[in-house]
Amino acid sequence: MIYILSIIIILMAGFFLVPAAFKALIFGVPFIKTLKLGSSSIFNDINFLIDPLSGFFILIILIMGLLGLIYSKGYLKPYIEKGKSVTSHYIFFVGLILSMIGVVSCQNAFFFLIIWEIMSLTSFFLCIFENDKKEVLDAGVKYLIFMHISVIFLIIPFAILSIKSGSYDFNSFSNVLKGNEGLKDVIFTLFFIGFGIKAGFVPFHNWLPKAHPMAPSHISAIMSGVMIKTGIYGILRVLTFVYEPTKFMAYFVLIISVISALYGILYAICQSDIKKMLAYSSIENIGIIGIGLGTGLLGIVHNQPMVALLGFMGAIFHILNHSIFKNLLFFGAGAVYLKTHTKDMELLGGLIKKMPKCAVLFLIGSVAICALPPLNGFISEFLIYFGILKGLSINSFFNFLVLISTFSSLALVGTMALLCFTKAFSITFLGHPRSEAAQNVQKDAPISIIFPMGILALFALFIGLFPGFMFEILIPVIEPFMDLSVITSVKEPLDMLQTISYTSFAIIGIVILLAIIRFSLSKSVKKAPTWGCGYDKTLTRAQYTGSSYVSPFLSMLKPLFKNVYDIEKPKKLFPSSAHFAMEVEDIEEAYVINPLLKFDEWFLSKFEKLQNGNLQDYLKYGLVFLIIAIIGGFLI
Repeated sequence: MIYILSIIIILMAGFFLVPAAFKALIFGVPFIKTLKLGSSSIFNDINFLIDPLSGFFILIILIMGLLGLIYSKGYLKPYIEKGKSVTSHYIFFVGLILSMIGVVSCQNAFFFLIIWEIMSLTSFFLCIFENDKKEVLDAGVKYLIFMHISVIFLIIPFAILSIKSGSYDFNSFSNVLKGNEGLKDVIFTLFFIGFGIKAGFVPFHNWLPKAHPMAPSHISAIMSGVMIKTGIYGILRVLTFVYEPTKFMAYFVLIISVISALYGILYAICQSDIKKMLAYSSIENIGIIGIGLGTGLLGIVHNQPMVALLGFMGAIFHILNHSIFKNLLFFGAGAVYLKTHTKDMELLGGLIKKMPKCAVLFLIGSVAICALPPLNGFISEFLIYFGILKGLSINSFFNFLVLISTFSSLALVGTMALLCFTKAFSITFLGHPRSEAAQNVQKDAPISIIFPMGILALFALFIGLFPGFMFEILIPVIEPFMDLSVITSVKEPLDMLQTISYTSFAIIGIVILLAIIRFSLSKSVKKAPTWGCGYDKTLTRAQYTGSSYVSPFLSMLKPLFKNVYDIEKPKKLFPSSAHFAMEVEDIEEAYVINPLLKFDEWFLSKFEKLQNGNLQDYLKYGLVFLIIAIIGGFLI
């Protein structure tokens, strides 16, 4: 019953909001709803706005939310059969979807922060669904701590702008920042840190690889594919009232984004936990979105409208594309976990024969996230590359160095993404089962899981085949950030996208032709078992592991990791047991977060004696505090 009610609520929200979102996106006509809750400056005229930017995010939130709800029916079935209640889970799920819609439409700073906190709290409760596991609670608490740090960094700039403007409305903030570059840089930096924590930019990312793997897979998908984008939305919305960006803002965003993209994909390669690998990959893709934003800001700063157009459009495209293929991949990972009860890729293998639909759809997501044609990931990264190349014409040696470094870094990120997802797909689905968990899988995931995955795969293919159509639809989204009237024509990027479209159709045609030829020839070919090099039975342990697959590459980058080993060496000539396991620890966590936690634990331990359970001592503490307060009052 609660599941049906959740579907109805989301559909009703879509019934009222989708027409307004489409009207804003397609025709550029904004929808404004003003609430009057009182006569005070806080509660008077609270505007909820659906402009092209908000409409774009609302459509993503509603579509991905609905697909996540459909997916949850199959994913949560085993939990329900074991007697676990999911009523509160669906209440928080609907709360998360509605709060995200509120975040991207609210134009009042005070209420924006309230809705932002609701979004963080609902996602926290969703994250700790399996709260009987200690590691799940630890990840959830860490997430909540980071979200409260995030809101502190948002409260400060909102307070400054509200005090200076005398209003909580976003429209009043641009007048405060106009012509004041110093204040503008400070305000933007504070906002970027606050929103960047939610988005997962490095070095504010530490919560993300912990929380996403512990949440149910449909929640991981919503958090990674949609919720962290509210951080990107916040940065974009701030850009609408900073009036004119500064060079500091452009280079700051670009440098942080390059670091995030490299850091995220590097640590994704190291993971054996498939969901943790996808979580680190989200950090990489947030970095790619940031590179697009940084490129767009450089275009505005240096008065290069085409660079700005391509940069912002690449970022907006990648926001959409990442929500599609990352949801698809998390759904696939969830299907694998549902059938095998493990997220460790080293214990999987051979699943393509038992889960063919899931395997094919996961492969489509892997190709898309690696930015390969003819799927959608290629389009957004192409636009960003194109914008960077156009930006090289800017007459500045420093700018040339930054953009060349950015271009090279993005190319390296693409190469590492290929390594990461060829590992993920091959070790999970190809070869022979590496454990009983993989061996015992009997059938594919249920239709409630396969259906939303199929829809997302179609979205990825559609955008890859018709990028020009999507380009023209999304142009209004970037209007708040630049003056599109100075661009006489968008013919050049549209022609390039049209060429890509034709090439994508040609690639599909060639693949279909080769498949037909192979199928027709296979009828006349005699089939036999694969030659086993003299062995009569294939050894599972003789297969490549994920670690051995990526080891040649990672061995060149040892200083960037902290390896934690678990070794039991052979002690006899014929040892009864021996094992070797290695885990890669995030260097920020190892050298920054953990030392801070240990210091905090040590510092607080010095006050343990104060809490001794003695009521008389507590009365003495109160008396001492009262005396200090009275003396302080007289001194003041």
